[in-house]
Amino acid sequence: MSELKLRVRANEALTPNIRTLELEAADGSALPGFSAGAHIRVVLPDGSDRHYSLVNAETDPGATDAPDHYRLGVRLEEDSKGGSRFMHGLKAGDIIETSAPRNDFALVDAQAPVLLIAGGIGVTPLISMAAERKAKDRPFSFHYAGRSRTLLAFVDALEAIETTALTIHCDDEPETCIDLKALIGKAPAEGHIYVCGPRGMIEAVREIAHARGIAKDHVHFELFEAHEAEAGDKSFEVEISSTGQVFTIPPGKSIIEVLEEEGVDLIYDCQRGDCGICQTSVLSGIPDHRDVILTDDERATNDVMQICVSRAKSDRLVLDL
Repeated sequence: MSELKLRVRANEALTPNIRTLELEAADGSALPGFSAGAHIRVVLPDGSDRHYSLVNAETDPGATDAPDHYRLGVRLEEDSKGGSRFMHGLKAGDIIETSAPRNDFALVDAQAPVLLIAGGIGVTPLISMAAERKAKDRPFSFHYAGRSRTLLAFVDALEAIETTALTIHCDDEPETCIDLKALIGKAPAEGHIYVCGPRGMIEAVREIAHARGIAKDHVHFELFEAHEAEAGDKSFEVEISSTGQVFTIPPGKSIIEVLEEEGVDLIYDCQRGDCGICQTSVLSGIPDHRDVILTDDERATNDVMQICVSRAKSDRLVLDL
């Protein structure tokens, strides 16, 4: 996966638990270009990787074609398994290995207004989107929510892009608390909505937009957090319809993890339940849906599931694999 060697140019604290890192090519060359919403995957010391959105906020057309640096925003997670703690500990001059930029959360180049909704560190992929909309003189509004103003990073970067498009919402300021139903209710039906933040925020936006009749392909989201095991999870069986093979999925392991260990060839990406690439038809059984892709109506049919995070309510699932 490693394609680039990058040198840390700066590592600066923005809030008590969020730092911004600037990375440049170790050999001093220009970096691969990227589009708004893109991320890079950073290789950790144990060989695993984590993905971080590019927060470059230049509003000059072409500024992201061959940038001289990448900017990231990293929140230190209390239960970090190494990713955010490693990133927070980097110093100027350190060399890391990363992938080239990749975009699973691309911004549609539409004339219609775009509504950007961020919750906490979910602001990071939306900053470059705001910069691109400004650069192209396309209409957008940006709503940024968090627990307190002191915990919100990159507000200065957003204000530099377009102050009049930005609204800050804070839980400890009741008069500013975000009202998603009212916000989406005012959004033009032909526009696009981009949301990144906690799972609950994404699910709420998805359902409100669905109830309002906004087309599903006009609601875009990215989820940073992986779905954790839940209390009461139990083993269940998965049957592969094409071969009749049956596998047991224990608590703490996903369907993808078990099937891959047994040599089943699968197509997937995010493993967080937000990209839809692993969506699989369910021929029998009742899934326990834990993704943010499907609407409540779609979940109720139990016809498909995201096998990276979802489990089973029935003892066995028969999947169209």
